[in-house]
Amino acid sequence: MVTVGTLMQKEPVTVDAGTSVVEAAKLMKACNVESVLVSRQARIVGILTESDVVRKFVGVEKGSNFVPVEDIMSSPVPGIEERRPLTEAADLMDKHRTLHLGVTKEGAFIGLVSVRDFLRPVSLDDF
Repeated sequence: MVTVGTLMQKEPVTVDAGTSVVEAAKLMKACNVESVLVSRQARIVGILTESDVVRKFVGVEKGSNFVPVEDIMSSPVPGIEERRPLTEAADLMDKHRTLHLGVTKEGAFIGLVSVRDFLRPVSLDDF
């Protein structure tokens, strides 16, 4: 069985609350990622995705270049335990209408998994 922990991103990119959407988007491009986690006082408080940037910032033509990420981020970040199967993660993503889930271990945040991670090859022996 392939678990969420097998495919998760163990070191997702994060930005501090208060960071501008423009700076976060530049960071996403530089790191070649489709999302960044938003933290406040070392605690994950949301996620900013490419879709959020396009639909909630560019698509509504925000007048200012300084819009803080928390104004358009998705919050809270739905989570799943690392030992759960990918099928359960897919069901949870569908239920929450999201493409990303926070990954937890014993209740603590340890990574991120996205729909794109499901496309990463795994050994047939894992199924």
